[in-house]
Amino acid sequence: MKTRRQSVFVLVFFFFVFNLYVGKAQVSIPAKFDGFWYENRSPEIDSIIIEAFFDPVCPDSRDAWPPLKQVLNYYGSRISLVVHPFALPYHDNAFVTSRALHIIDKLVNTTATYNVLESFFKHQEDFYNQPTFNMSRSTIVDNIVKFVTEVVGNSYYSAVKSGFDDTNTNQATRISFKYGCSRGVFGTPIFFVNGFVLPGAGAAIDYNTWRSIIDPLVSQ
Repeated sequence: MKTRRQSVFVLVFFFFVFNLYVGKAQVSIPAKFDGFWYENRSPEIDSIIIEAFFDPVCPDSRDAWPPLKQVLNYYGSRISLVVHPFALPYHDNAFVTSRALHIIDKLVNTTATYNVLESFFKHQEDFYNQPTFNMSRSTIVDNIVKFVTEVVGNSYYSAVKSGFDDTNTNQATRISFKYGCSRGVFGTPIFFVNGFVLPGAGAAIDYNTWRSIIDPLVSQ
């Protein structure tokens, strides 16, 4: 009987600790849905919604973007895309480049955010681990501020630089990562269509495969 009571006590104790941990680990609900809507195409009632989880310095994310953009242009308003930045921990500059996207989205608009994302993809090698290995964190941030303002306009230099001192942009980037984790995202790119994850996580999807996925949905 004593052993049974001890076992029950242990179970209750671990149940209490587990719930305490889960309660503290929960993320505060953000004021708006995470991510950047492509061309501000907020979803209509019959929209096909694609969610893409991209890391700005991930080669597979870079390769996934051109065919996806081609699909978006083909289907037009029938598709709404939202990109969630997902900073992979083994890419040293993933968090700071993802944060830059949040800063531009807040300062300018979503169109500029996608322009910056495409520029990161185009010049990705400049922000890989090895080329920046001997740079300080502040030097990397300064380089990214200069890089970003060349895309959106030099008049935004001070505002972009100040954005990296804004705790809200830091929090927004963290929320993006935690949101991805809550959806089971573990790498990039990963795509969801109408809430359902597509197979082949971590690899680009070519244009013809996208067509084979979307065409039947459009016909319905």
